[in-house]
Amino acid sequence: MSPRASLILAATAFLAAGTAHAHTPDVVVSIKPIHSLVASIMAGVGEPKLIVEGAASPHTYNMKPSNASALQKANVVFWMGEGMEHFLEKPLETLGSKATIVALEEAPGVEKLPQREGGPFEPHDDGDEAEAAHGHDAADAHDAKHAHDDGEFDMHSWLDPRNAKAMAAEIETVLAKADPEHAATYRTNRETLDARIDALDLAIAATLAPIKDRPFIVFHDAYQYFENRYGVTVAGSITVSPETAPGAQRLKEIHAKIEKLGATCVFAEPQFEPKLVNVVLEGTTAKSGTLDPEAGTLTAGPDLYFQLMNGVAQSLASCLSQQG
Repeated sequence: MSPRASLILAATAFLAAGTAHAHTPDVVVSIKPIHSLVASIMAGVGEPKLIVEGAASPHTYNMKPSNASALQKANVVFWMGEGMEHFLEKPLETLGSKATIVALEEAPGVEKLPQREGGPFEPHDDGDEAEAAHGHDAADAHDAKHAHDDGEFDMHSWLDPRNAKAMAAEIETVLAKADPEHAATYRTNRETLDARIDALDLAIAATLAPIKDRPFIVFHDAYQYFENRYGVTVAGSITVSPETAPGAQRLKEIHAKIEKLGATCVFAEPQFEPKLVNVVLEGTTAKSGTLDPEAGTLTAGPDLYFQLMNGVAQSLASCLSQQG
């Protein structure tokens, strides 16, 4: 073999080896809170792609062509599951075995809480009003929509740090299987993430301890994992699901509850119009605040989960501490 041919062969082998070592899985993640966990575990290896960007809500999101393209190229897709990202159900079905699809609500160790129904967490009047105004067909359609939109379980399980750690463990396992070469890095990153989450958990508990018995109202029922972990007192929600507008009777019920309980605060969410919050606040001494359980106002990345959780805690503490 000539020196020139040997040089070309050696260069080709070098480039091939480099390409093999440089390849990392194409990872796509549905929403910001879990994207943050994946980004933390992939630090130093690669960057996962995010589908629901900016202030968009997964409850009302429509797929873009760029999202579809990213999914088609993906080796691994992380999402919460059918009860949260309805817009992803059909696109993920079309992927078949092309990608590893992981619903993190099903991760081992994740505690799932059932959707709350009745009393302060049910928009009692909507179905009755629909039936009275439009007949049984409208009411039946409403009921079917609720069955689909709400699902059996509350899907905001990342709001309990213990669940976030369980998800992180599953993320590490899946990534290590898809990319064994970087398994040690994924493990180290997950251990670092666990330590950060433990510290976050302790800090939030300390922040909320002085005000955890003070009742407040939220825009939609997304906080029971946070409530369950830290013992804060969510007295009710304006609506169970952001897709379902509450009727006039529901708003009257929440207004009455604010006055009866002496609720200190009513919290809006940045992805949705605050006018419903303003309606229930009218004529009361309660103050308004903002909670962002889906991180719509935050920049995606490894630190987002910590900013999200601290933001919820600080918003609660700031508003509820004003009780005189």
